[in-house]
Amino acid sequence: MGMIPVYRTDSGANGVLAMSPSCRSDIYHRITAEIVSAIENGAGDWRMPWHHDGNSMARPKNVVSDKGYRGINILALWVAAYRSGYMSGVWGTYRQWSQLGCQVRRGEKATTVVFWKEMRHGDRGDTEPDGADRSDSDRCEDRVRFLARGYYVFNAKQVDGYDAHDIPRLPESERIAHADTFFAALGIPIVTGGDRACYCPDIDTVFMPPFECFLDTASYYSCLGHETAHATGAKHRLDRDLTGRFGSETYAMDEVIVELTSSFIMADLGIAHEPRPEHAAYIASWLNALKNNPRAIFTAASQAQAAADWMHAQQPDANVAPA
Repeated sequence: MGMIPVYRTDSGANGVLAMSPSCRSDIYHRITAEIVSAIENGAGDWRMPWHHDGNSMARPKNVVSDKGYRGINILALWVAAYRSGYMSGVWGTYRQWSQLGCQVRRGEKATTVVFWKEMRHGDRGDTEPDGADRSDSDRCEDRVRFLARGYYVFNAKQVDGYDAHDIPRLPESERIAHADTFFAALGIPIVTGGDRACYCPDIDTVFMPPFECFLDTASYYSCLGHETAHATGAKHRLDRDLTGRFGSETYAMDEVIVELTSSFIMADLGIAHEPRPEHAAYIASWLNALKNNPRAIFTAASQAQAAADWMHAQQPDANVAPA
Protein backbone atom coordinates (compact mmCIF):
# COMPACT_ATOMS: atom_id res chain seq x y z
CA MET A 1 0.00 0.00 0.00
CA GLY A 2 1.16 3.52 -0.68
CA MET A 3 1.78 6.20 1.90
CA ILE A 4 -1.26 7.88 3.43
CA PRO A 5 -1.53 11.41 4.86
CA VAL A 6 -1.06 11.77 8.62
CA TYR A 7 -1.28 14.57 11.14
CA ARG A 8 0.97 12.97 13.71
CA THR A 9 3.30 10.00 13.59
CA ASP A 10 5.27 8.03 16.10
CA SER A 11 8.65 6.61 15.20
CA GLY A 12 8.56 5.30 11.67
CA ALA A 13 10.06 2.02 12.80
CA ASN A 14 7.13 1.55 15.15
CA GLY A 15 4.80 1.18 12.23
CA VAL A 16 2.07 3.30 13.79
CA LEU A 17 0.51 6.53 12.64
CA ALA A 18 -2.41 8.64 13.81
CA MET A 19 -4.93 9.60 11.17
CA SER A 20 -6.96 12.67 10.36
CA PRO A 21 -10.60 12.34 9.24
CA SER A 22 -9.54 12.66 5.62
CA CYS A 23 -7.03 9.88 6.17
CA ARG A 24 -9.71 7.65 7.70
CA SER A 25 -11.85 8.25 4.62
CA ASP A 26 -8.88 7.33 2.45
CA ILE A 27 -8.47 4.04 4.32
CA TYR A 28 -12.20 3.29 3.94
CA HIS A 29 -11.90 3.73 0.18
CA ARG A 30 -8.59 1.86 0.02
CA ILE A 31 -9.72 -1.25 1.87
CA THR A 32 -13.12 -1.25 0.18
CA ALA A 33 -11.45 -1.13 -3.23
CA GLU A 34 -9.22 -4.07 -2.26
CA ILE A 35 -12.21 -6.14 -1.13
CA VAL A 36 -14.31 -5.27 -4.18
CA SER A 37 -11.38 -6.21 -6.41
CA ALA A 38 -10.96 -9.49 -4.55
CA ILE A 39 -14.64 -10.32 -4.97
CA GLU A 40 -14.57 -9.50 -8.67
CA ASN A 41 -11.37 -11.47 -9.28
CA GLY A 42 -12.76 -14.47 -7.44
CA ALA A 43 -16.29 -14.28 -8.81
CA GLY A 44 -15.70 -17.03 -11.36
CA ASP A 45 -15.69 -19.86 -8.83
CA TRP A 46 -16.99 -17.87 -5.85
CA ARG A 47 -13.81 -18.28 -3.82
CA MET A 48 -13.35 -15.13 -1.77
CA PRO A 49 -10.34 -14.28 0.42
CA TRP A 50 -12.35 -14.80 3.60
CA HIS A 51 -13.40 -18.28 2.49
CA HIS A 52 -10.25 -19.69 3.96
CA ASP A 53 -8.85 -23.19 4.18
CA GLY A 54 -8.98 -23.41 7.97
CA ASN A 55 -5.19 -23.26 8.21
CA SER A 56 -3.12 -20.57 6.48
CA MET A 57 -6.10 -18.24 6.29
CA ALA A 58 -7.42 -18.79 9.81
CA ARG A 59 -8.16 -15.68 11.85
CA PRO A 60 -5.04 -13.47 11.56
CA LYS A 61 -3.14 -12.86 14.78
CA ASN A 62 -0.39 -10.58 16.04
CA VAL A 63 3.05 -12.13 16.42
CA VAL A 64 3.76 -10.46 19.79
CA SER A 65 0.42 -10.48 21.61
CA ASP A 66 -0.82 -13.71 19.98
CA LYS A 67 -4.24 -12.05 19.87
CA GLY A 68 -6.51 -12.31 16.86
CA TYR A 69 -7.25 -9.23 14.78
CA ARG A 70 -10.88 -8.11 14.71
CA GLY A 71 -13.54 -6.69 12.39
CA ILE A 72 -12.37 -4.99 9.22
CA ASN A 73 -8.75 -5.87 9.99
CA ILE A 74 -9.54 -9.57 9.52
CA LEU A 75 -10.82 -8.85 6.02
CA ALA A 76 -7.92 -6.54 5.17
CA LEU A 77 -5.38 -9.17 6.20
CA TRP A 78 -7.24 -12.03 4.53
CA VAL A 79 -7.33 -10.02 1.31
CA ALA A 80 -3.62 -9.18 1.57
CA ALA A 81 -2.67 -12.80 2.27
CA TYR A 82 -4.86 -14.06 -0.57
CA ARG A 83 -3.48 -11.52 -3.03
CA SER A 84 0.16 -12.21 -2.17
CA GLY A 85 -0.13 -15.95 -1.55
CA TYR A 86 1.02 -15.80 2.07
CA MET A 87 0.57 -19.17 3.76
CA SER A 88 0.67 -17.69 7.24
CA GLY A 89 -1.81 -15.83 9.42
CA VAL A 90 0.85 -14.19 11.61
CA TRP A 91 1.43 -10.43 11.32
CA GLY A 92 3.42 -7.73 13.11
CA THR A 93 4.75 -4.21 12.76
CA TYR A 94 8.32 -3.56 11.65
CA ARG A 95 9.33 -2.86 15.25
CA GLN A 96 7.65 -5.98 16.58
CA TRP A 97 9.49 -8.17 14.10
CA SER A 98 12.75 -6.40 14.96
CA GLN A 99 12.18 -7.01 18.68
CA LEU A 100 11.98 -10.73 17.90
CA GLY A 101 15.28 -10.61 16.05
CA CYS A 102 13.62 -10.86 12.65
CA GLN A 103 14.21 -8.65 9.63
CA VAL A 104 11.56 -7.47 7.17
CA ARG A 105 13.05 -8.02 3.74
CA ARG A 106 13.94 -4.99 1.67
CA GLY A 107 11.23 -3.99 -0.78
CA GLU A 108 8.38 -5.76 1.04
CA LYS A 109 5.11 -3.81 1.08
CA ALA A 110 3.21 -3.32 4.33
CA THR A 111 -0.51 -3.85 4.86
CA THR A 112 -2.52 -1.26 6.78
CA VAL A 113 -4.71 -2.21 9.73
CA VAL A 114 -6.77 0.20 11.80
CA PHE A 115 -7.01 0.51 15.58
CA TRP A 116 -9.70 2.64 17.23
CA LYS A 117 -8.99 4.00 20.72
CA GLU A 118 -11.72 5.50 22.88
CA MET A 119 -10.75 8.96 24.09
CA ARG A 120 -12.57 10.74 26.92
CA HIS A 121 -12.24 14.29 28.18
CA GLY A 122 -8.98 14.58 30.08
CA ASP A 123 -7.21 11.83 28.16
CA ARG A 124 -4.12 12.64 26.18
CA GLY A 125 -5.55 13.70 22.87
CA ASP A 126 -7.90 16.52 23.94
CA THR A 127 -6.51 18.28 20.88
CA GLU A 128 -8.87 17.54 18.03
CA PRO A 129 -7.58 15.49 15.09
CA ASP A 130 -7.39 18.61 12.96
CA GLY A 131 -4.90 20.05 15.49
CA ALA A 132 -7.21 22.76 16.79
CA ASP A 133 -7.85 22.97 20.54
CA ARG A 134 -11.52 23.40 21.41
CA SER A 135 -12.55 25.90 24.09
CA ASP A 136 -13.69 24.67 27.50
CA SER A 137 -17.26 25.63 26.62
CA ASP A 138 -17.15 23.15 23.78
CA ARG A 139 -16.02 20.31 26.02
CA CYS A 140 -18.20 17.92 27.98
CA GLU A 141 -17.14 15.63 30.81
CA ASP A 142 -18.78 12.57 29.34
CA ARG A 143 -17.87 13.29 25.73
CA VAL A 144 -16.37 10.27 24.02
CA ARG A 145 -14.34 10.42 20.83
CA PHE A 146 -12.49 7.74 18.94
CA LEU A 147 -8.96 8.17 17.66
CA ALA A 148 -8.13 6.08 14.64
CA ARG A 149 -4.59 4.88 14.19
CA GLY A 150 -3.28 3.01 11.22
CA TYR A 151 -0.56 0.41 11.68
CA TYR A 152 1.70 -0.91 8.96
CA VAL A 153 2.09 -4.65 9.44
CA PHE A 154 4.04 -7.36 7.64
CA ASN A 155 3.24 -11.04 7.25
CA ALA A 156 5.55 -13.73 8.62
CA LYS A 157 6.34 -14.69 5.02
CA GLN A 158 7.81 -11.21 4.47
CA VAL A 159 10.53 -11.52 7.12
CA ASP A 160 13.73 -13.46 7.65
CA GLY A 161 14.65 -15.14 10.92
CA TYR A 162 11.18 -16.12 12.11
CA ASP A 163 10.90 -19.65 13.45
CA ALA A 164 7.20 -20.43 13.15
CA HIS A 165 5.87 -22.98 15.60
CA ASP A 166 3.51 -25.64 14.34
CA ILE A 167 -0.02 -24.93 15.45
CA PRO A 168 -1.63 -28.01 17.02
CA ARG A 169 -4.80 -28.97 15.20
CA LEU A 170 -7.61 -31.10 16.54
CA PRO A 171 -8.62 -34.19 14.56
CA GLU A 172 -11.71 -33.58 12.45
CA SER A 173 -13.91 -35.67 14.75
CA GLU A 174 -12.96 -33.48 17.71
CA ARG A 175 -13.48 -30.29 15.72
CA ILE A 176 -16.97 -31.48 14.73
CA ALA A 177 -17.82 -32.27 18.35
CA HIS A 178 -16.51 -28.85 19.37
CA ALA A 179 -18.61 -27.16 16.68
CA ASP A 180 -21.76 -29.05 17.76
CA THR A 181 -21.18 -27.94 21.35
CA PHE A 182 -20.54 -24.37 20.21
CA PHE A 183 -23.79 -24.01 18.26
CA ALA A 184 -25.85 -25.84 20.90
CA ALA A 185 -24.67 -23.33 23.50
CA LEU A 186 -26.19 -20.44 21.52
CA GLY A 187 -29.68 -21.36 22.71
CA ILE A 188 -31.12 -20.63 19.25
CA PRO A 189 -33.92 -23.07 18.28
CA ILE A 190 -32.77 -25.25 15.37
CA VAL A 191 -35.15 -27.56 13.48
CA THR A 192 -33.61 -30.19 11.20
CA GLY A 193 -35.53 -31.43 8.17
CA GLY A 194 -36.67 -30.39 4.73
CA ASP A 195 -34.53 -29.06 1.93
CA ARG A 196 -34.13 -25.40 2.84
CA ALA A 197 -31.80 -23.56 5.20
CA CYS A 198 -33.22 -20.36 6.64
CA TYR A 199 -33.93 -18.31 9.73
CA CYS A 200 -37.53 -17.31 10.44
CA PRO A 201 -37.54 -14.14 12.58
CA ASP A 202 -41.26 -14.35 13.41
CA ILE A 203 -40.76 -17.63 15.30
CA ASP A 204 -37.06 -17.13 16.07
CA THR A 205 -36.10 -20.50 14.61
CA VAL A 206 -33.37 -21.74 12.30
CA PHE A 207 -34.31 -24.48 9.83
CA MET A 208 -31.56 -26.74 8.49
CA PRO A 209 -31.59 -29.63 6.00
CA PRO A 210 -30.28 -32.94 7.41
CA PHE A 211 -26.49 -33.23 7.74
CA GLU A 212 -26.32 -35.87 4.99
CA CYS A 213 -27.77 -33.42 2.45
CA PHE A 214 -24.60 -31.32 2.46
CA LEU A 215 -21.59 -31.89 0.23
CA ASP A 216 -19.25 -32.12 3.19
CA THR A 217 -18.89 -31.40 6.90
CA ALA A 218 -17.48 -27.92 6.37
CA SER A 219 -20.42 -26.89 4.17
CA TYR A 220 -22.87 -27.94 6.88
CA TYR A 221 -21.21 -25.90 9.61
CA SER A 222 -20.67 -22.93 7.32
CA CYS A 223 -24.39 -22.95 6.52
CA LEU A 224 -25.33 -23.37 10.20
CA GLY A 225 -23.01 -20.50 11.09
CA HIS A 226 -24.67 -18.34 8.43
CA GLU A 227 -28.24 -19.02 9.60
CA THR A 228 -27.51 -18.71 13.33
CA ALA A 229 -25.72 -15.45 12.56
CA HIS A 230 -29.03 -14.19 11.12
CA ALA A 231 -30.63 -15.15 14.44
CA THR A 232 -28.19 -12.98 16.37
CA GLY A 233 -29.95 -10.01 14.80
CA ALA A 234 -33.23 -10.74 16.63
CA LYS A 235 -34.56 -7.88 18.74
CA HIS A 236 -33.81 -9.68 22.03
CA ARG A 237 -30.23 -10.33 20.91
CA LEU A 238 -28.38 -7.68 18.86
CA ASP A 239 -31.45 -5.99 17.37
CA ARG A 240 -30.40 -5.60 13.72
CA ASP A 241 -32.90 -4.64 11.04
CA LEU A 242 -34.20 -7.96 9.68
CA THR A 243 -37.17 -6.52 7.81
CA GLY A 244 -35.54 -6.18 4.39
CA ARG A 245 -37.02 -8.09 1.49
CA PHE A 246 -34.91 -10.23 -0.83
CA GLY A 247 -32.96 -7.98 -3.20
CA SER A 248 -33.23 -4.88 -1.02
CA GLU A 249 -30.18 -3.07 0.32
CA THR A 250 -31.16 -3.96 3.90
CA TYR A 251 -31.44 -7.64 2.99
CA ALA A 252 -28.12 -7.59 1.14
CA MET A 253 -26.37 -5.89 4.06
CA ASP A 254 -27.52 -8.53 6.55
CA GLU A 255 -26.39 -11.24 4.15
CA VAL A 256 -22.96 -9.63 4.10
CA ILE A 257 -22.92 -9.39 7.90
CA VAL A 258 -23.92 -13.00 8.51
CA GLU A 259 -21.60 -14.45 5.89
CA LEU A 260 -18.69 -12.58 7.44
CA THR A 261 -19.83 -13.77 10.88
CA SER A 262 -19.86 -17.35 9.62
CA SER A 263 -16.35 -16.91 8.22
CA PHE A 264 -15.10 -15.50 11.53
CA ILE A 265 -16.64 -18.39 13.47
CA MET A 266 -15.39 -21.04 11.05
CA ALA A 267 -11.90 -19.60 11.44
CA ASP A 268 -12.23 -19.69 15.23
CA LEU A 269 -13.43 -23.30 15.17
CA GLY A 270 -10.68 -24.32 12.75
CA ILE A 271 -13.11 -25.72 10.19
CA ALA A 272 -12.38 -25.37 6.48
CA HIS A 273 -15.29 -24.26 4.34
CA GLU A 274 -16.17 -23.12 0.85
CA PRO A 275 -18.70 -20.46 -0.19
CA ARG A 276 -22.14 -21.81 -1.01
CA PRO A 277 -23.56 -21.46 -4.56
CA GLU A 278 -26.61 -19.46 -3.44
CA HIS A 279 -24.32 -16.53 -2.61
CA ALA A 280 -24.49 -15.64 -6.29
CA ALA A 281 -28.06 -14.44 -5.71
CA TYR A 282 -27.01 -11.40 -3.75
CA ILE A 283 -23.37 -10.86 -4.63
CA ALA A 284 -24.29 -8.18 -7.20
CA SER A 285 -26.13 -6.12 -4.59
CA TRP A 286 -23.18 -6.58 -2.28
CA LEU A 287 -20.76 -5.22 -4.85
CA ASN A 288 -22.98 -2.23 -5.62
CA ALA A 289 -23.33 -1.42 -1.92
CA LEU A 290 -19.58 -1.51 -1.47
CA LYS A 291 -18.88 0.62 -4.50
CA ASN A 292 -21.48 3.22 -3.61
CA ASN A 293 -20.64 3.38 0.08
CA PRO A 294 -17.03 2.75 1.10
CA ARG A 295 -18.10 2.54 4.74
CA ALA A 296 -20.46 -0.36 4.04
CA ILE A 297 -17.86 -3.09 4.46
CA PHE A 298 -16.60 -1.45 7.68
CA THR A 299 -20.15 -1.38 9.04
CA ALA A 300 -20.74 -4.98 8.00
CA ALA A 301 -17.44 -6.15 9.50
CA SER A 302 -18.16 -4.32 12.76
CA GLN A 303 -21.60 -5.90 13.08
CA ALA A 304 -20.23 -9.30 12.10
CA GLN A 305 -17.64 -8.96 14.85
CA ALA A 306 -20.43 -8.08 17.31
CA ALA A 307 -22.37 -11.18 16.21
CA ALA A 308 -19.31 -13.41 16.57
CA ASP A 309 -18.60 -11.90 19.99
CA TRP A 310 -22.21 -12.59 21.05
CA MET A 311 -21.86 -16.22 19.95
CA HIS A 312 -18.64 -16.63 21.90
CA ALA A 313 -20.18 -14.97 24.97
CA GLN A 314 -22.84 -17.71 25.10
CA GLN A 315 -20.24 -20.43 25.56
CA PRO A 316 -19.64 -21.99 29.00
CA ASP A 317 -16.10 -20.66 28.80
CA ALA A 318 -16.62 -17.08 27.60
CA ASN A 319 -12.84 -16.66 27.17
CA VAL A 320 -12.85 -18.60 23.88
CA ALA A 321 -13.38 -15.45 21.82
CA PRO A 322 -10.24 -13.92 20.30
CA ALA A 323 -9.22 -10.63 21.88
